[in-house]
Amino acid sequence: MAIRASVLFGWCCLTTQPSEPSVRFGPRSFHNSYFPMITSNQNSKIKLVRALLGRAKERREAGAFVVEGVRLFEEAVQAKWSIRFVLFDETLNERGKSKVAGLRSQGVDVEEVSPSVMKSISETDAPQGVLAVLANTQLPIPESPNFILIPDQIRDPGNLGTLLRSAAATGVQAVLIPPETTDAFAPKVVRAGMGAHFRLPIRAMSWEEIDKFVKLEGLKVLIADMDGVSCWETDLRQRVALVIGSEADGASESARKMAVGKICIPMTGDVESLNAGVAGSVLMFEAMRQRAVSR
Repeated sequence: MAIRASVLFGWCCLTTQPSEPSVRFGPRSFHNSYFPMITSNQNSKIKLVRALLGRAKERREAGAFVVEGVRLFEEAVQAKWSIRFVLFDETLNERGKSKVAGLRSQGVDVEEVSPSVMKSISETDAPQGVLAVLANTQLPIPESPNFILIPDQIRDPGNLGTLLRSAAATGVQAVLIPPETTDAFAPKVVRAGMGAHFRLPIRAMSWEEIDKFVKLEGLKVLIADMDGVSCWETDLRQRVALVIGSEADGASESARKMAVGKICIPMTGDVESLNAGVAGSVLMFEAMRQRAVSR
């Protein structure tokens, strides 16, 4: 048994300490005097989280974004993503506690917050007790990419997240985000993407930059349009930049100026259109099917 002086919040006391580590991450050991809990909404970390959740400008300037929930947190850890800090509360399940313990042992900045503070910064109806602020690391775009996605005028975060998730599942090599599309790192987009952000190079670009990129890489720009050629009759094995416009407005004029063709999804009945997330997913999976068959 060892004697140790502890100074917390201006108070000094002597505590007995066993020879083994006193900080454990078991069911009863998350509350420990050596790691004081954040209980104030005025804490600098809490203020930063709120700013990152609320505004794209804050995310750009900080070079960071927020993930919430056990699954996305685990995805970030598995991807070895750069973590600025982690916040958790007592409601976190054992699986999450194990991850938090591992990160803390590696020197990652981990802090416990009160359940009320966690609820105040959560974007979900049922907080899972953990969120992390991550660096907005840019994954490299592969050399000579042959399958690119351009979500054009997609303002619904659920649709954009769905497109990113399908892009990650179908072999898309990069996603270029034009100015009229919602921020790809907004919290609802990140949740809907279900880990796609850790697998895909995602770049916010002006249309001038996008035009330069596709020309430099020799990509054929195809727009999803109800008046286009059937995707079944279109060769999607070629080097393609696929533009998915919004259901309401379709592709922008900037995208149409770059396009060399239009493709559509054959449909029966009186259905005129699908939402952007579904339509883009169908086309990306058709491209993957064609590429798999040609091997």
